[in-house]
Amino acid sequence: MFRKIKDPLPAKSREEMPHAKLNMKYKDWINTHKKRHTWRIRRWTVLLFLNILFTLSFMFDLALLEGSLSGSRLLGFYLIDPYMAFQLFFISLKTDYLPHITMNFIIGLTTVLLFYLLMGGRTFCSWLCPYHFLAEWAEKLHNYLIKKKKIKEHVFQLGIRYVFWVGFLIIAFITERLIFETFNPVGMLSRILIYGPGLILIWIFILITFEIVYSKRFWCRYVCPVGSTWSLVGKISPMAIKFETDKCGHCRICHDACLTPHELWFVTKGKATDKIHHAGGDCTRCGNCVDICPGNALTYTFKGLDKII
Repeated sequence: MFRKIKDPLPAKSREEMPHAKLNMKYKDWINTHKKRHTWRIRRWTVLLFLNILFTLSFMFDLALLEGSLSGSRLLGFYLIDPYMAFQLFFISLKTDYLPHITMNFIIGLTTVLLFYLLMGGRTFCSWLCPYHFLAEWAEKLHNYLIKKKKIKEHVFQLGIRYVFWVGFLIIAFITERLIFETFNPVGMLSRILIYGPGLILIWIFILITFEIVYSKRFWCRYVCPVGSTWSLVGKISPMAIKFETDKCGHCRICHDACLTPHELWFVTKGKATDKIHHAGGDCTRCGNCVDICPGNALTYTFKGLDKII
């Protein structure tokens, strides 16, 4: 009835460590991929391109990518954010609008869900979300201030995000309004890019400042129901980051570079329970760990496909 917790694998001997197999000094081995940022460059390029495309489509009336990240049309094809759809569904239960939901709504929701189910749920966060882009830079400044001992890190229970996930749906049902969109920096930044800045920039500034001086990635890790939705989708996604224990030197550089470090729990020496692990639903598939791992122990994969090929 209960899943048995596996015992950790035996610790590797010095001769089994990847740097020893290559006859390299440990420090030299660590530095082999120190400045490689291939996937980060690709990811930022995609993120900036798609968000700028919203702006250009609006400015020049190109009808390529219309709307915002909450709801849009790509070449006339409707797309809708699942959490936005869930809010509308709960509101419809109370307003009797449910029978009038259009086919475009259903197609837009299904298309987006299937795409991110295939690509890995929170891929949306690191490859498309404009707030995530700002939060990455804020995290760099936060880590710098931590290193200089100017501030202290504050963490919260990850489970609190599901309180917000349910809470905003309940509020939508009671008020018959999309209250979450009033606080959602993702939708705000998307609209700012399209329609220009406004007072809502104050809220973005407050969030970023809080993450810099108090708790890094507070919104993404503990509040954002959009990210929580994609995390649930990511748990069953075939696209994942694969970890091979035999190639790992337990340097934990990947853990430090990871945007969701709790998903790389198995890289710590004495923690891995299998020769191969896959990062879970919270993984954003950002590729930071893939770039920086000196042993190439972390790679992109489709679960099960590597056994067929």
